[in-house]
Amino acid sequence: MEDGKIKGKAMVLSGFDQEESAREALEQALKEAGLAREAIGIIVTTGNGRKAISFAKGDVTEARAAALGAVFLYPTARTVIDVGAEESRAIKCDATGKVLDFAVNEKCAAGSGAFTEAMARALEVPLEELGPLSLRATQTIPMNAQCAVFAESEVISLIHSKTEKADIARAVHDGLSSRVVAMVRRVGLNTELVLIGGVAHNPGFVESFKRTVGLDDVRTAAEPDFVGAIGAALAAAE
Repeated sequence: MEDGKIKGKAMVLSGFDQEESAREALEQALKEAGLAREAIGIIVTTGNGRKAISFAKGDVTEARAAALGAVFLYPTARTVIDVGAEESRAIKCDATGKVLDFAVNEKCAAGSGAFTEAMARALEVPLEELGPLSLRATQTIPMNAQCAVFAESEVISLIHSKTEKADIARAVHDGLSSRVVAMVRRVGLNTELVLIGGVAHNPGFVESFKRTVGLDDVRTAAEPDFVGAIGAALAAAE
């Protein structure tokens, strides 16, 4: 990022060596921007592996990065809901992207993208097809399990009872949404909200979230995976 403009970006699977993955992503972003490594004034990291990157000059928390990035993209955003593979968080912020309050679901996979991954495996459906499948549901089925392990057993029982896969897929997304919305209500719901994180790509989750939170219009970041990185770049500029 330079003068508030994104010059280049890249995404790489983190794998086992987080520093090597970060280095590879940086090189790809530099190539897209047409810049040499020496042109970068400062590098700031965020995310679960932020402390592991030796070539960074500093780091910011996931909540701070998410708030900065969301307000940069959507200046009126005051509630940021970040649902990723490993955890989810709800953030209340002000017009400058300052975090006023936040809540994190990091203890259980049932409140994160890993939940949909596990349920997709149980349903024998590719992950990218789970969301569209849930939109074809014809009935609402409550999912009572509050744990990913027990929920998987519940899904298998529903399969054996000949429940349609689309209806089970909707139940999966409704279960995830209920946990995310409960977290959002802890920090206070502001209708000026935006969804970020990889799970925001999932149309089934987005629709379930709208129903559960009671809002018809929920903004979803166009490239939700990059919002945290944008926030880290803004922190570097500061």
